[in-house]
Parts: sequence; structure tokens; C-alpha cells
Amino acid sequence: MDNMASIEEIRRFLPHRYPFLLVDRVTKIERENNLILGYKNITVNEPQFTGHFPEQAIFPGVLILEAMAQLGAYYLLTEPDRKRNMALFAGIDKARFKRVVVPGDRLDMEVHLVRDRGIFAKMKGIATVDGNLVAKAELMSAQPPQQ
Repeated sequence: MDNMASIEEIRRFLPHRYPFLLVDRVTKIERENNLILGYKNITVNEPQFTGHFPEQAIFPGVLILEAMAQLGAYYLLTEPDRKRNMALFAGIDKARFKRVVVPGDRLDMEVHLVRDRGIFAKMKGIATVDGNLVAKAELMSAQPPQQ
């Protein structure tokens, strides 16, 4: 697998679609370091800005967390010995927001796999804009039981 992934490749592995697919590009995967890097371009024509907030658009913090979780899910779902067919959000710990994200920003994300127990995984995510920390959190995912 190549270290980078376009939106078409991301869509092959993540079930999310517009307007909820929040990863535009994967820029690096380092399996030996349990690391994935990617980004989301924040554009003013996204539907959340009609209500959050129309006069001063701010990208919602919960969507920053979701974007990091989706990047982490891509890492898990593209593992060479793929054990998972889906990764669901299972928890958030230690989430902190340091500054707002606005249209025109590029949300750069870095997610580290901390622990992988097969069905459950724990990751640490960091989001930045122009090298400045905007959010960080511990993210947990779970694979749903097979139907």
C-alpha cells in the first residue's frame, strides 16, 4: 500500500459520504511507528456553516474529533492483515480545544495508534492549523459484532 491516499482511495475504506466524510487526503502512513497523517480542507460552503455560525463561521469541535477518528479508522481498516471491516467511534478522553478553525484553514491531523486489541483500539489525535495546535484527544474505536 502506498503511503498516500486520495479521496477516491479513502472512500474505498471509509463508509462516510458527503457531507460527513471529513478526511480529504492521507499524506503519510508509518506502520512501524503506528502513525497516520492527513488533512481536511475547511471550506465555507460546508453545510454546518449555515448554523455554526452564519455571521462568524467556526468549524465545530466535535467535527474536528470526528475527522481525527475517521483518519484513525482509515489506518485500522487498511492494515495489511486486516482484521476489521468497520471501526465505530467508541469513546473520547482528554479532548482539548485550543483555538477555532474557520473556512480557509487546512486542518492537519496526526493520529497515533496507542493500543490495538483486535476489536478495540485506542489512538491519540492531534489537529493543527498552520502548525498551531487546535485540538487533541484520545480516541477509542470498536468493531461491531458480525451480523
